[in-house]
Amino acid sequence: MFTCGKDRVKDKIESFAKFGDTGKGGITRFSLSPEAIAARKEFIKRMEALGIQTVTDDMANMYATAPGTDSSLPRIVLASHLDSVRNGGNYDGILGVITALEVVETIVRDKIPHRHPITAMVWTNEEGSLYPPAMMSSGVICKKFEKATVLKSKSVEGKTFGEALEASGFAGSESNRLNPQDYCAMLELHIEQGPIMEAEKKQIGVVDGVLGMFNYRISAYGQSDHAGTTPMSFRRDALLAAADAIKYIHTELDKLAKDIVYTTGEIVLHPNVHTVIPDFVEFSLDVRHWDPAILEKALEVVKNIPKEIDKCEIKYKEAWSRKRVSFKPELVDLVEKNAKELGYSYMRIHSGPGHDAQYVADLLPTTMIFVPSKDGHSHCEEEFTSVEEAWQGINVALNTIIDIDKQ
Repeated sequence: MFTCGKDRVKDKIESFAKFGDTGKGGITRFSLSPEAIAARKEFIKRMEALGIQTVTDDMANMYATAPGTDSSLPRIVLASHLDSVRNGGNYDGILGVITALEVVETIVRDKIPHRHPITAMVWTNEEGSLYPPAMMSSGVICKKFEKATVLKSKSVEGKTFGEALEASGFAGSESNRLNPQDYCAMLELHIEQGPIMEAEKKQIGVVDGVLGMFNYRISAYGQSDHAGTTPMSFRRDALLAAADAIKYIHTELDKLAKDIVYTTGEIVLHPNVHTVIPDFVEFSLDVRHWDPAILEKALEVVKNIPKEIDKCEIKYKEAWSRKRVSFKPELVDLVEKNAKELGYSYMRIHSGPGHDAQYVADLLPTTMIFVPSKDGHSHCEEEFTSVEEAWQGINVALNTIIDIDKQ
């Protein structure tokens, strides 16, 4: 079994943590921002030190390829993202990029025999923090989004993604895009972003796919009146109705499955004045599960919300949804095999969050590896994965890539 350099992993984590450092243990590194561009230059510098040049495609995705002994074979790619949410952590996405860098460096420095070219890749704008949607570039390449549409995506300051792309200096040729002719498989290592692995005392998450989900917008329509003069019995309070609708939904969803997850993370309220009874409230509902039949039952819960609650009209509409994504079983089995042979504890696990890998699964054989997140924290400055845990995951990735190369 092959292993990578633990000290090098530590160095890479510490080096990339400087780009967008918040001073509080985390980073803010929006896609194509000065901080992200500095991190991209670090990626290029580290690849150049190995004699490997980096190219970009028209969405600024980066590709650095170590040649194999047979140039006619398609490439095997390790990929993730280096952009972050605001006040995010030093592991989400970037640990997958560090994995790609370290695997390629280990193969090159240790002269590990391999036939296929091995590519370290960086996806642009996975988070969508400044320019929505999330997973933008993988979505364009995998035909989920129209490029012309996402180029118009605007930040809160009014700058478009297209403008940022042009100014970045990283927009390359469309011919460099990931594609099923030039690539044969993709692997992405990622932090779990949840508490399950730590609770189960597992070192490696063998990811078999990504949960299906739907996102709905649910609205309550009431009547605005004076907060001081309107008796309670006369009120049509849209906020009260929305709160009772949320409680109804949660109660009914809990009956479906113990592992279903659902979130109301956004509420819009009008007129949002402390002396006025709200006449309109809209809230989001995000529901996720592995089993399509359970999701279908959850959708029935939404559709069966009473049309009137607390004298307010209730309406709903779909915002978006995605089907469950299953990763390539043969690749999932290779991850499990290598975790076992390296002597690491492991478990099969579904991914709750979305990842670029879920889109790529429609293009290439794809799988993922999870490593633990301390206390389940992610998308925050408390996000943490130890060097030891990262190193173990990268060792599994390295040996899985070598196994794919043999096939």
